Amino acid sequence: MGVIKKKTAVRGTEGGTKYICEICSVDITATVRIHCVDPACKDYDLCVTCFSNGEKSHQHKPESHCYQVVEQHSVPIFTDDWGADEESLLLEGAETYGLGSWADIADHIGGYREKDEVRDHYINTYIKSSNFPLPEHASPADRRLAEEWPREKFQARKKRRIEERREAARDAPPAPPKKKPTSSVPACHEVQGYMPGRLEFEVEHLNDAEEAVQHMQFEAGEGIPSASGELDPETVLKMTVMDMYNSKLDARVERKRFIFEQELLEYRRNTAFERKKTKEERDLYNKLKPFARVMGKQDFDTFSQDLEKELNLRVAISQLQEWRSLKIADCQTGQRYENEKAMRAARIAASNNYERFATNSRPPKDVKNQIETNSSVTALTSGELPFRISETQPGNDHTKERTPLADGNANANAANTPVSAQQRPKFTPTPLPHNNSGPLKLTNENSPDLHLLTEDERELCSQLRIRPKPYIAIKDSIIREAVKHGGSIKKKAAKEISRIDKDKGGRLFDFFVYSGWIAKA
Repeated sequence: MGVIKKKTAVRGTEGGTKYICEICSVDITATVRIHCVDPACKDYDLCVTCFSNGEKSHQHKPESHCYQVVEQHSVPIFTDDWGADEESLLLEGAETYGLGSWADIADHIGGYREKDEVRDHYINTYIKSSNFPLPEHASPADRRLAEEWPREKFQARKKRRIEERREAARDAPPAPPKKKPTSSVPACHEVQGYMPGRLEFEVEHLNDAEEAVQHMQFEAGEGIPSASGELDPETVLKMTVMDMYNSKLDARVERKRFIFEQELLEYRRNTAFERKKTKEERDLYNKLKPFARVMGKQDFDTFSQDLEKELNLRVAISQLQEWRSLKIADCQTGQRYENEKAMRAARIAASNNYERFATNSRPPKDVKNQIETNSSVTALTSGELPFRISETQPGNDHTKERTPLADGNANANAANTPVSAQQRPKFTPTPLPHNNSGPLKLTNENSPDLHLLTEDERELCSQLRIRPKPYIAIKDSIIREAVKHGGSIKKKAAKEISRIDKDKGGRLFDFFVYSGWIAKA
């Protein structure tokens, strides 16, 4: 029976090495024992009673085998709370399990020693000693601790400590069931091949880089220049291969840094994020991915979001232009048009499949769910348009209604204009004095921006001889200035902002007031 290496299921308990008498099986760990040193008897220990009676078993021969009396060295030698036996077990455990495996070393020592306690004792006693690598009281002549703490007093304190910790362990709540540990194997992460415990991949970048240097050897003194100051060709070749290997390691580290910084290991979250995008947004995002190598994650996210917003704005503008060409005057009608357009496309797609000969030609109820819609574009085109300024103008017989402007223009479609607006007389600009040239003829050839104007605006620009592009710029400047002052502006200020002939500026101001875009201050 002899020696038992007592490894406990729960760390921090009694544990340690236990010695049992080979004859009577009595625990002789904490008392004097007789150890046989003959090669025929391995780990053979007897209690004092059995040894004195001449008991024997197996190959042990008490009359001829040499023996050794082993007593418990439970006296302090380096610190006042650790005995010599525990110091010996500490060094033996460190040699067996390796420094850093403090939990295994604590189990090897036993006596309810904890891993943090063992680690701190080793560091403070051996590492931080002024006599490093020896402890402070390593001299055999230093017996101050032994005199201060006699054997009986020290063992009584040790027994009391063990009993207290045993009672605390017994009264402690049961430990939660152990969870399956996250081992560094390729199958324990959502990214196949990544080992989170080691921060490595099963197949690294340039995975065969180590093959070039695995059998390379450098002899002692190799690499030292000769008398001529040059290295031998073999050493030069080895150094060149090592430089190549180090460059491959740098490339490997750079790729890992990029993966960690861009959070590419969050595969499920990234996949869910890309799945929410439309096909056009995904294509744009994939084209932008090479820029992530020279940008931080936050900068790249902002960069991609801005370009996606630009894409959605372009699509929304194209959609609004299509609505204008079809004489669609408000966003609600445009949305109905888009829905019907999608339904027609779904019907055509259904008619081309294997069910085109079915009697029921009506599309299924979930067609709308099957059509991929761009929510960002819809948000840009489905909001309410701005309202007109509600103000009763002096001298007018009608009151301007708070009606939505269609596409930013007051007179886009009479069908969607309130009754009061339909009965309002048409604005007729007063002819300019000293204008002998007549109205300006505007066509799509000489005025590319003509399609952006309503019929009233076209007639106004023709009478005032203003091209569409400068007219739009003047209109934008005056309306912006009016918004700064609560929607109203003086006629004199409008003439100064327009920077054209004062008569033309005054007529433009009157037209803007008539259309309800601004009010007189």
